[in-house]
Amino acid sequence: MLSWPYSAVVRVRNYLYTSGRLKTHTVGVPVICVGNLTTGGTGKTPLVVWLCRYLQEKQICCSILTRGYKTRKGEASDEPALLAALCPGVAVVVNPDRVTGAAEAICWHDARVLVMDDGFQHRRLSRDLDIVAVDATRMFGYGRLLPAGLLREPVSGLRRAHAVVLTRCDQVSADTLKRIEEEIRRINPDLVVARSIHAPVGIRTLAGTEMEAGQLRGQRIFAFCGVGNPQSFFHTVEQSGAVLAGSIAYDDHHRYAVTDLERIYRKAARRKASLILTTQKDWTKIAPLASPGEPRLAYLAVELQITAGQQPLTALIDRILGGTMPQR
Repeated sequence: MLSWPYSAVVRVRNYLYTSGRLKTHTVGVPVICVGNLTTGGTGKTPLVVWLCRYLQEKQICCSILTRGYKTRKGEASDEPALLAALCPGVAVVVNPDRVTGAAEAICWHDARVLVMDDGFQHRRLSRDLDIVAVDATRMFGYGRLLPAGLLREPVSGLRRAHAVVLTRCDQVSADTLKRIEEEIRRINPDLVVARSIHAPVGIRTLAGTEMEAGQLRGQRIFAFCGVGNPQSFFHTVEQSGAVLAGSIAYDDHHRYAVTDLERIYRKAARRKASLILTTQKDWTKIAPLASPGEPRLAYLAVELQITAGQQPLTALIDRILGGTMPQR
């Protein structure tokens, strides 16, 4: 029942922006938004990284706009810290007010393109291109709006998007992918649809050792994470050929404490794990709590790889950079 008033508020708000009754702000440089329809982990952050690297290859100065998440005083929010680590040379501007953040990026960092992280529902800042990440393992948040499901807004919101990138496509069947694409095109037949995977690219330990992802094969791994879709991470570990000896899933954006790490060590020892593995997002918060040089603690680095539809997607981006994209 709580989903009904939530749905009414979302629909009215979207109508007010679409009709022009609520004002949107333009900032004089192209804005590319990477967002989603659901809460939880859709693989949006690796998509932001992929986009920034594409812009850097074209020698375009870009900045990332993110609202950040509430943290303890003096503690870095996990996603902005991760984005800064993965996109060297790209300024990450953290500000809940996206319009103010855009002005900061342009004035202070000389940004010529703005990449708005998690901004599909934040319509106050006008954007030139909307790319929506859809997790193929969860599709549309079980088809229900919050709090009954995971949808932030009705799936009809895809009508104002320009492109969809399906993530984790290697974790579902070909029939499932076909069904998802058919549903997306039923909602918006003009959308560019691309497919992608989260490909493991390496392992980094607290002791500073670097290993190839293939070295996980046959090892007993204890995995833990605090992300929106923990089962996807555990599945990736198993797909690497490792033996998943045990796991712990924390809430998304979990605030780790030393007691969490002690619990992880105990469980890993009982399961006779040779390596304790987490995500790079969790690593930004767990590493400062760990004993220096701990040889078993590591993170799995992954990159988004587009497996289908890359050319139409990059053509859309290039149109934005050339100023020829029609507005929606």
